[in-house]
Amino acid sequence: MHGPASSGWLLVALCAATGAYCLLRMRSHVVEQRRAAGGEALMGFGMAVMAVPAAVLTPPGWVWPALAVVFGAAGLHALWTARGGARHLHHLMGAGAMVYMAVTMAATGRGGAHGHGGAGVPLLTGALLLYFTAYVLATGVRLVPVASATGGAGAGAGWGDRPELARACRLSMGIAMVAMLLTL
Repeated sequence: MHGPASSGWLLVALCAATGAYCLLRMRSHVVEQRRAAGGEALMGFGMAVMAVPAAVLTPPGWVWPALAVVFGAAGLHALWTARGGARHLHHLMGAGAMVYMAVTMAATGRGGAHGHGGAGVPLLTGALLLYFTAYVLATGVRLVPVASATGGAGAGAGWGDRPELARACRLSMGIAMVAMLLTL
């Protein structure tokens, strides 16, 4: 990632913490939540790897094609599961954005540096920025607390079964995606 190392490390910490929480969510008793959490953990850790400041570590040349293949496979899985509901299309968009960023980094030969601008296809980068910005705003609105007659939304729920924490996890990954796309 290009820019001050401190912001790069904050992005790494955010993405790694999100990935770790998603691993905790994989212990849920709900099968659909476990599956979603696995994909989101992969996304969080992949974003953490991509966000490591280039001044600290320049990854070997094989890392970017490997990430493109991993997230390409994740995108195919998301496409397959989207047959059961449109909610999986967001995972497809995230995987596609990760493939796009990995291919851009491999093509420019900049290793971990997320750009001096103009590295990607401006129209595609702009479309992804619009999508993830809208996603972040919509997810943020859904996190606004509403009065509950049940006496607490998360009372008695395990860490993997807390929908508000899952939304916060998705929100943080969306914000990180916007930050990474802005530096592309």
